[in-house]
Amino acid sequence: MPLDLVGEDPDSPEGRCPAVYVEPGSGDFYFQGLQITDPLVLAEIARHGNLHSDETIVRLPARMAPIIAEAASGTYEPGRLGHGPADSTEVLQAAKHTALHLEMRDTYDPSHPAYQDFVSGGSGWYEMSRWREIVQDAVGRGVTIRRARVVSEPPSDYIRWEHMLTSQNVEAGEQVRWLPRDRAWDLMLPGADFWLFDHKLVMFNFCEGNGAEIPEEKSSNDPAVVGRCLTAFEQVWERAIPHEQYKLPE
Repeated sequence: MPLDLVGEDPDSPEGRCPAVYVEPGSGDFYFQGLQITDPLVLAEIARHGNLHSDETIVRLPARMAPIIAEAASGTYEPGRLGHGPADSTEVLQAAKHTALHLEMRDTYDPSHPAYQDFVSGGSGWYEMSRWREIVQDAVGRGVTIRRARVVSEPPSDYIRWEHMLTSQNVEAGEQVRWLPRDRAWDLMLPGADFWLFDHKLVMFNFCEGNGAEIPEEKSSNDPAVVGRCLTAFEQVWERAIPHEQYKLPE
């Protein structure tokens, strides 16, 4: 069933999620917004009628009134495209409490210019300015960011380069630990790296065989998936070595 996107909230900090859609054939409206769980709000709504088991209440901000009016009047332009799925960086910028990142590959994008400099005998150093800003902002809001890396030993050139740059992650406010793969052999870990935000949303990250990043991420808020990923991360974290103590073997 095709739907027309009328508009998304342009000021949402969470990937412009609130949105208004219209079904062209029937003219019915579809609203995407924050699900309301506040018992006081639900109690107030219940004074006017029953909320059945197949119904929910969503909230759209007042600034979206012009978009709702467009949907009601039918003056919107068909064929509009949305923002697209939020990536993990965007979600981190909206996280409220925790962000956990599990990395399990020995090689990521080999085309990075600084990495190419590193394997050619250069310093390989580059300033992770934008990432540091994002991390510092999140930590400043009270978000705890933990990054755990499962790595092979002796390490790949990529891991050596990554280890050298990790001081910037730590200085920005991340907590980083490393777990040699031969100490993780009995752990049941997911098939892909992931971010886990606020113990509610897990976003899996994928790479091609040579390490090049695949932009599309897969996400889930299924409590069972979230629970398995949280357990996996904490098991790795418990065994892993803090960055300042982990010395790369020759």
